[in-house]
Amino acid sequence: MKHFIVEINYLVPLERIQSSVPAHRAYLQLGYEAGLLLCSGPKVPATGGFMLARAASLEALQAFFAEDPFSTEALASFRFSEFDPVKRQGFAEHWFSER
Repeated sequence: MKHFIVEINYLVPLERIQSSVPAHRAYLQLGYEAGLLLCSGPKVPATGGFMLARAASLEALQAFFAEDPFSTEALASFRFSEFDPVKRQGFAEHWFSER
């Protein structure tokens, strides 16, 4: 598995984002259930968000997020940065080492 930081940047005013947050979070739950996501949350101040993700490939992760309501409604842009998590907390070892 490859590991990624996913950065979301809002393209529309926060008021418009807020109406789609429930659908966005429901969609993210699918990623949690599939083992793609470890954590997610909004930036402070609320200009977007960050997620820690994993997938077999960048293309697979991009395909998942292409169906996110923030993407399908053109509310946000997504940036994917692959990284190699060589050091981590022991409690998360299973998530990082699972193949």
